[in-house]
Amino acid sequence: MSDVRYPFTAIVGMADLRLGLLLNAVSPAVGGVLVRGEKGTAKSTMVRALAGLLPSIATIDGCRFACDPGAPDPHCPDGPHAGGASSERPARLVELPVGVSEDRIVGSLDLERALAEGVKAYEPGLLAQAHRGVLYIDEVNLLQDHVVDLLLDAAAMGRSYVEREGVSVRHAARFLLVGTMNPEEGELRPQLLDRFGLTVEIAATRDPAERAEVVRRRLAYDADPAGFAARFAEDERELALRITAARELLPKVGLTDVALRQITAVCAAFEVDGLRADIVMARTAVALAAWAGRTEVLEEDVRQAARLALPHRRRRNPFDAPGLDEEQLERTLEEHAQPEEPQSGEPEGEDPRPGEPEGDGPEDDGPGPDGGGPDNGGGGGAPEPAGPEAPAGSDAPAPADAPEAPGQQPVPTQHPAPARESAPVAAGEPYRTRLFKVDGTGKGAQGRRSPAETDGGHAIRARRPQGRLAHLHLSATLQAAAPHQVARGRASRALLLHKDDFREQVRQGRESNLVLFVVDASGSMAARQRMTAVKGAVLSLLMDAYQRRDKIGMITFRGASAELALPPTSSVEVGAARLESLPTGGRTPLAAGLLRAHEVLRVERMRDPHRRPLLVVVTDGRATGTRDAVAQSQRAAGLLAAQGVAGVVLDCEAGPVRLGLARTLAAQLGAPAVTLDELRAEGVASLVRDNRPDRAIRKAA
Repeated sequence: MSDVRYPFTAIVGMADLRLGLLLNAVSPAVGGVLVRGEKGTAKSTMVRALAGLLPSIATIDGCRFACDPGAPDPHCPDGPHAGGASSERPARLVELPVGVSEDRIVGSLDLERALAEGVKAYEPGLLAQAHRGVLYIDEVNLLQDHVVDLLLDAAAMGRSYVEREGVSVRHAARFLLVGTMNPEEGELRPQLLDRFGLTVEIAATRDPAERAEVVRRRLAYDADPAGFAARFAEDERELALRITAARELLPKVGLTDVALRQITAVCAAFEVDGLRADIVMARTAVALAAWAGRTEVLEEDVRQAARLALPHRRRRNPFDAPGLDEEQLERTLEEHAQPEEPQSGEPEGEDPRPGEPEGDGPEDDGPGPDGGGPDNGGGGGAPEPAGPEAPAGSDAPAPADAPEAPGQQPVPTQHPAPARESAPVAAGEPYRTRLFKVDGTGKGAQGRRSPAETDGGHAIRARRPQGRLAHLHLSATLQAAAPHQVARGRASRALLLHKDDFREQVRQGRESNLVLFVVDASGSMAARQRMTAVKGAVLSLLMDAYQRRDKIGMITFRGASAELALPPTSSVEVGAARLESLPTGGRTPLAAGLLRAHEVLRVERMRDPHRRPLLVVVTDGRATGTRDAVAQSQRAAGLLAAQGVAGVVLDCEAGPVRLGLARTLAAQLGAPAVTLDELRAEGVASLVRDNRPDRAIRKAA
């Protein structure tokens, strides 16, 4: 791989990404940029190319924290820096690997020397290296949550803290934060999305001529990196000078009252949470004006700032795609384009004042249920999931086993009609579900589901260090050292510690799991209202898995076989999409679904042995296809139980006559059986309240 960076100005297309990166280079206070897009779209190439455009920085010689000679950090661990020599160097690009540890990010403190010698032996981490440069996080959605929290906190505060048993080190950490991600591999939590200033959606161009130019330039770069870079050297120099000029102009840019009112009106109209969006939009609009060489923010700056700063802040639930309704944006900007009129003497019936409801028609011009435009059945936003009264696709022919409408005459048949595939129905509205977890204590990745030994959480015991000491158990260390003080010749108040005295904390937190859904999509589940409720239940469990940071997978069985509809992934959005398009009909090969689950879990156990699985079987318990189909399904369930797989059976049986087959299956799996009504968290809470002893006494009285 060549050390010569691909030139920024040589990249074809992707104007929004180019602009988002340049605005952060002009004003790092914008808060960084999150680049979302499919694989192979030059996300990483453009971010690495940006570092070559940044102005060089002056640093104090010998300072590992890149202190500015003009304003050194008073808390710098290498300080004080009074009168130190300085030199200039290029701004650094620091790349964060996916498997990075907390100590590697913030730096490591040698606790043994700190306790035994009273010396703060601190080794700077990646945040110190990125100070006054660029911190690039590729695949940011694959990082552990606590690592992402730590990075975004440092980016917001401009300072990094290291705390270890009363010993603390702090240093400046101001950097241009850039993250890239492929949404197919999982999403960031909305709270973390909000911490990125801007977001840009990119996709490969579909224009053959433009694609050809991309390939042509890449081949030329691979053949002669230095020669290719030389072709664009003048363009790179001009762009770097423009960044420097925009930085110098930035403090002179004025934000007018009209522009500020447009910014706040747009944020209010799109119902974004909190006020961070307003602040980021204001900073972005100012940076846009400086980039254009102006000293006043115009409406076009506000418009472009909204397109960059708001889409990722409009997600109302994990399955909403980022986006912005252009018509609503234009309407809001137009309504607030003039200076505010005095309130006195304003005739009744005129345009409403800022802050009052817009328009006097309740549904005519306002945003629809998703905040993305009029709810007129077309265009913006995802359709609201249909409930049992009006399931999506209700104009499609009813399945063979669907209940007949009142007054409908049955069609006589001499022989049973073969089962046919039914059109997919929409899922019901998702809701908060019960918490299902794996028993015992695991060692998987940090999450929010099952108990596990983790780097976070609370200390439950002490042990001898296994590798480098990270979390000192102070009381256990002192207890181990105390009996040996006389023998070691202690003659002062100082405690004499040996390496064997140190103990580390074993912390218990929660881990994420692999939640594998096995969903019955056969004809016995095909009644439309019933399948709507079942899909709503699975969608609710998917949302729960998203919130608990689980991986998910989905197996469906119908007809004669079982299919791995979704290989284990962190992207619950893909799972929701597969569920929405799931057809039903045919026989019920329950055994095939369970055996396929056994195979998937076996493979995943080899790939990730520390991630424990949770099997969720969604079925009414029926099994058809062969004479001994029920016995086969029970044997398959016993095979899973013998492997110690934790599970739960979602009993979907309905009707006045129930066979209890799902509960029999649950007994074979060694798992609880839960009905659709029992799945709701609020239903469980009311059940507990109804069975409290004091309530029973009151009822008896």
